[in-house]
Order: sequence, then structure tokens, then C-alpha cells
Amino acid sequence: MTKKHLLQIQKRITTIKVKLAAINEMRPGSLTRQFKDPANQSGAYYQLSYTRAMRSRTEYIASDAVLEIGRQVANYKRFKELSDQWVDLCIEHSRLKIKLARET
Repeated sequence: MTKKHLLQIQKRITTIKVKLAAINEMRPGSLTRQFKDPANQSGAYYQLSYTRAMRSRTEYIASDAVLEIGRQVANYKRFKELSDQWVDLCIEHSRLKIKLARET
């Protein structure tokens, strides 16, 4: 059972690697719509906020670039999800491998 489970984990890791390789441009952060006058919701603009290398940053995004930046932010979130899954699977794989070595 453990060897079979190890192979399943390896297949899942391989699938994650393929999905990661398919990710194109990406940017961290949150893209939000802000207003110069929030009470009247006028003067809308877009803002990208993120933290990188322990520094908080904010960038103003032109309205014609919002869709592209939105895709890049979504790609980054997908990258993070897949990376976290990969790490979790590697930990599980390592534990099972050690367990199998002790049983042999």
C-alpha cells in the first residue's frame, strides 16, 4: 500500500509541475478599484498593492492595463496554490519513504 501511495504522490507532483510550467506572466498582490471621492464613488482608479522582499508597494494601474494585470495576479495566486500543494505532497512523500525504509 505504501509503495502504491508513493507512486500516486509522484504522479500528482508531476501533474503539478506541468501546471506550473504552463503559468505565464505573473505578479503578486491585490488589484483593487479605488475612488478619489469614496462618498460619491467618483474619480475611480485602479491600484495594485503587494509586499515583496519585506517592502510594501503600491502601483497605480492604467485602466487599459487592468485586464492584463488582473490575469497576472490570478496567475500568481495559482502559482502559490500549486507550490503549496507541491510542498505538502513532498512532505507526505518523504514521510512515507522513511516509513517504508524502516519497515524493510
